[in-house]
Amino acid sequence: MDKSDILNIPIEHIDVTTFDASPIIRQMRGMSFSARETASAADLLVQMLQDEACTVVLTIAGSTGAAGCLKIYADMIRYRMVDVVVATGASIVDMDFFEAIGNKHYRGEIDVDDRMLRDRYIDRIYDTYIDEEELQKCDETVRDIANDMKPGVYSSRAFIRQMGRYLAEGGAVKSGSLVEEAYRSGVPIFCPAFSDSSAGFGLVMHQEARPDCVSIDSVRDFRELTEIKLQADTTGLFIIGGGVPKNFVQDTVICAEVLGHDVPMHAYAVQITVADVRDGACSSSTLKEANSWGKVADTATQMVYAEASSVLPLIVSYAYHEGSWQKKKPRNWSRIFDS
Repeated sequence: MDKSDILNIPIEHIDVTTFDASPIIRQMRGMSFSARETASAADLLVQMLQDEACTVVLTIAGSTGAAGCLKIYADMIRYRMVDVVVATGASIVDMDFFEAIGNKHYRGEIDVDDRMLRDRYIDRIYDTYIDEEELQKCDETVRDIANDMKPGVYSSRAFIRQMGRYLAEGGAVKSGSLVEEAYRSGVPIFCPAFSDSSAGFGLVMHQEARPDCVSIDSVRDFRELTEIKLQADTTGLFIIGGGVPKNFVQDTVICAEVLGHDVPMHAYAVQITVADVRDGACSSSTLKEANSWGKVADTATQMVYAEASSVLPLIVSYAYHEGSWQKKKPRNWSRIFDS
């Protein structure tokens, strides 16, 4: 088979504004197991949106973007459900930015000869395929953005803002991506492990060709995100997966304390994960466990043990149609770094 025979059915991104999950969420409140957890998480997200003092932080790890959830994340920014994003580099670059510049993810198979895929330069994420040649073009686009920037040390937030500007000023083939919406709305995006993505390859190519280069400082990321926590005071976390993004934002409470400031723990937290607790991690501690570290208050938390692409659309559809976001004022946290 030719590559075109394999990469022929694009992934469709679900639009939670087109259906109202409120009836099913209401009925799930009376159920058990993951159903009740899902309903509780939906109610807690609405509670965050209703709290006028609350800055909502979305963290993304894993491959839900490639699986069909990119529009959900972009819509959460568009409809003021999210004020800050902390994510893996892959979520932001290999998935969102990748599609924004005109590429696609494709439906694939689990039971497949991966050597055959490799021969055709096709990468696999479970049952989803990516054209490696298109991914390398994404690397090159990141390199070109870096080449146009003034040499120096940047936070990932500052670099991703340049990516958003690139899209907004004509680089987008598909409009309305997470990166572009965040740029337009003043929502900062942090990728503490930014180089673990196509951005890493692009920046290596950039640095290889130029002694006067752009580099990314993850410590600056930590300091900037902590500054948002200091100024926001009340914060709520909406966590997809876990890992570095989750722990990074949780640690801002401790970082503030180390710097001599007394800030409250994150007041709200929802985590959707399939990770287990028996290895001492749960993709970075359970929300209850995080209370012992002084990171997350124990008054308004909900773990949802489910694969995120199956419950995230229900939760966000419910929050969208409930409508509290309409009264929520935009935070525009990017403004504190742009002066």
